[in-house]
Amino acid sequence: MACLHVCSKGMLSLHHVSHSLPLLRCRPIASSSQQQHEQHQQHIASNRIRVLSFAQHSPLLRRAHHYHHPRLVVAVAAGAATEEEGGGSGRRRRRRGVRMAAASTSPQNTGTAESTISFEPPGKGEKRTPLEMTHLEGNSWLWEVAGLQILVDPVLVGNLDFGIPFLYDAAKKSKLMKEYNLDDLPPLDCILITQGYDDHCHKRTLQALVKRFSDVRVIASPNAKSIISDIGYTNIVYLEPSESTMLGDIKIRATAGPVLGPPWQRPENGYFLEVREPDFVLYYEPHCVFEQAKLDHEHADVIVTPVVKQVLPGYTLVSGQDDAVQLAKILQPKFIVTLKNGDLESQGVLSWIVVEKGTVQSFKSLLYKSLPDVEVLEPEPGVPLQVPI
Repeated sequence: MACLHVCSKGMLSLHHVSHSLPLLRCRPIASSSQQQHEQHQQHIASNRIRVLSFAQHSPLLRRAHHYHHPRLVVAVAAGAATEEEGGGSGRRRRRRGVRMAAASTSPQNTGTAESTISFEPPGKGEKRTPLEMTHLEGNSWLWEVAGLQILVDPVLVGNLDFGIPFLYDAAKKSKLMKEYNLDDLPPLDCILITQGYDDHCHKRTLQALVKRFSDVRVIASPNAKSIISDIGYTNIVYLEPSESTMLGDIKIRATAGPVLGPPWQRPENGYFLEVREPDFVLYYEPHCVFEQAKLDHEHADVIVTPVVKQVLPGYTLVSGQDDAVQLAKILQPKFIVTLKNGDLESQGVLSWIVVEKGTVQSFKSLLYKSLPDVEVLEPEPGVPLQVPI
């Protein structure tokens, strides 16, 4: 397994870790001879590109800025950055095995003994929140809820085109998400599907995932049954609105979402995730469509919702703005996590006529008139957001 750790010989220093890819700079080397020095510099140079690529893909390294370390020093021991032979599972093990190390960069730190001091991710070295959310663009999320990994409405393989690419064809937008692939996923505990349409129940992605996670728990709207049932998953639960199931100690309860077809069609799903320890409730519905009468006696500590409207002429595809404020008034959350599900690289006729109405800032202005204490969190695609619940 390739491993990044502190080494007094030849360091790569990572300054001011931010959302973008950090810069790696070579530090001076303490060596007994000029020849050894030159050989070591060549070794670092040859590994630099691989380390840079590794840093881009490592979920732990990407989230370093959440750990409040102003400086991380990353060094490569001899052969540490050597690519591991084998298929995707080997690459996945290597990425999960990255260690980030904090060390002094003072001139005195030039001994020859290799340090084993390592920076551990939260849960070992630092306190970790029970809710971490990574937006994977579109409607897709990776949530870690009370230690369980939940993949929501995944679109991770190929483009999103609803089977009509000449009308609509969308790809990931951010550089980080363009490079994201299934190797970057942790072992999953659940795949959660809200709707039966391509932007939530993406067949190409689900077919690829079943090869890795055939036994994973799948919780879905019955509207997705025609797509999911013949893919090969063996542990599927379909929930009608008001029905619930347990995932470990988390109760997942379906609620009524939008009706995206004829009036007699069953609605799509939203979900409440009720966590026992610590005690909090998460609500998610990706169109900001809800039946107020059925939510009047509900509460959620965290709401995940779109706040910017997306409309076609005469038809609202995705709600937000004042509707998102109304949702917050009903559920009285501590946090609102914004969902920018229209922020994709799209082309085709439909992409040209879909219009966004409002902004996150205009939503905040509306929200704070009624609920000034609610905190609005805006996740960056591919970067884990820890919700301080």
